[in-house]
Amino acid sequence: MSAAVLLGTLTPAATAEPLASTVPVQLLSITDLHGYFGEYTATVRPTAGAPAETVGGGAYLATHLDRLREGERNSILFSAGDDFSGWPDETEWFWNEPTVEYLNRIGLDFSTVGNHEMDRGIEFLRHMMDGTCEGRPDDDLCFTDSTGRRFRGADYEYYSANMVREHTASPVVRPYHVEYVDAGGGRKLPVGFVHTTTSLTSSEQMSYTPRGIEYLPEAGPINAYAKILRRQGVSAIVAVVHEGFSQRGGAGYNDCDSPSGPVVELNEQIDPAVDAIVTGHWHAQVNCMLPDPAGNPRPVVEAGDAGKLINEIELRLDARTGEVVRELTRSVNHPNTRDVPPDPEILGMTAYWKERLAERANTPVATVTEDLTRTRDAAGESSLYNLTADAFLWAARRDGRADLAVAMPDILRRDVTHAAAAGSPADADGRVLFSELAVGTVYDSGIGVGLVRGSVKGRQVDELIESQWQRAADGSVTFRPLAFSGNVRYTYDLAKPVGSRVDPGDVRLDGRPLRPNADYRIATLANNFFAKNATPSFTALFTARNQDRSSFNGGDALWRYLEARSPVSAPEPGRMAPAS
Repeated sequence: MSAAVLLGTLTPAATAEPLASTVPVQLLSITDLHGYFGEYTATVRPTAGAPAETVGGGAYLATHLDRLREGERNSILFSAGDDFSGWPDETEWFWNEPTVEYLNRIGLDFSTVGNHEMDRGIEFLRHMMDGTCEGRPDDDLCFTDSTGRRFRGADYEYYSANMVREHTASPVVRPYHVEYVDAGGGRKLPVGFVHTTTSLTSSEQMSYTPRGIEYLPEAGPINAYAKILRRQGVSAIVAVVHEGFSQRGGAGYNDCDSPSGPVVELNEQIDPAVDAIVTGHWHAQVNCMLPDPAGNPRPVVEAGDAGKLINEIELRLDARTGEVVRELTRSVNHPNTRDVPPDPEILGMTAYWKERLAERANTPVATVTEDLTRTRDAAGESSLYNLTADAFLWAARRDGRADLAVAMPDILRRDVTHAAAAGSPADADGRVLFSELAVGTVYDSGIGVGLVRGSVKGRQVDELIESQWQRAADGSVTFRPLAFSGNVRYTYDLAKPVGSRVDPGDVRLDGRPLRPNADYRIATLANNFFAKNATPSFTALFTARNQDRSSFNGGDALWRYLEARSPVSAPEPGRMAPAS
């Protein structure tokens, strides 16, 4: 039987249970907002072949939420994670504090920790939760919000049951919680929520956390805490899972056509005591009613991303026992259409952050005395890549040990020039603006890949250097030069075979020969430390030991390094040189 057929059976006429003896609970959820509280448009369709609908924008989302909640005595609004680490500049350039302001304003009750909530580590997440003004090494946070107040953190909580500390397996944040709903006559009924974060978080390049935190497989913690809730007398239980699934291409947001993905498998493992599963992470649009392990249908849903959809699940609780009457459960995804009046308060908030964005974009952060470019010289060196490697080493040493750093090929998307930026005053030559260095502007690594340190042997450093010359299946050789920090020097001989072009005895670190069996701490972007997202053919760092993460991301490192060294000149070449 298809999920779509199961969904069609869930109508009040299908049960003899009178609605009067039940307590309605409205669950409204969004997922993967990623900071899109401002102007944003996309198209969606409700079912396969239906006309497309234009959706998007935080001010419209606020209006739709208000209308959906109107007249509902038991309405709960939550997110399935990835609220921040947003791509829009108006939140990204303020480290996603504006997104938290938006979620406070729309009345979010709670959220699950998504992988992107961990992009800057647990201390930064605590800052977002509590407004601690801690969580960045440069104190560039706690901005003034649109009400004129300093950032105060979220008015809601973040939860995760499977994000645990290494060795102790104790949860890093609260794993579950209970909401109480009005059952009439002064009575309250509990609804329990268990939360999990995708267990693949540490293999995500931006949220890579090599030490300190583990992400357990989701089903075990969900079932364990569901049992705890049942022992506490909680009969209605919802799992909010930041892991996803999808359906056949071309299907609509209220379809359930051949669903597949991790959550479909999880649904088969999650205790039948769980009455609904709300998901995220895949940015999928799907509305299913899937059988639990006992064969009873339950909603398994995902409401897209960027505020395109709102999922609504209606639970009916037995007024006496608090159990969910499964036959009466309804689920629908609502489009965030733009045919309603936008919320004026959100429009004002968005305008405020747009103004702040323009101010920050035009803020001078450093001065350069010449162009810093990606252009390679005859030896393979680039002034901007060399400077970036120096920045990585400088940043990695701010809160840990690092002996050298490397910038991989193709991570930079633009040069830093001495000429005045477009729209700047004529006397601005040499001044570099924040917008020219902001993450997502100079880096191809998007919203900010973490800077990671790892221990390698000297022979692995040599292997990394040798891997710059890469032989294809047809025998051709491509040179993909790396940029090492300025304390590294070596020569290479193109007359020698690939893999033997660098004499290990000629590699110098801080003026001393590289020792093959000695340990060295090397720093670079996280995606080069593991195979899933590594730069192709550079494998020497895959087995780096004792990896840990710097407080800086790659974009922060270059910006803050230029700021600290201003005025900045191009580094002297000569780090790599052909044999004479």
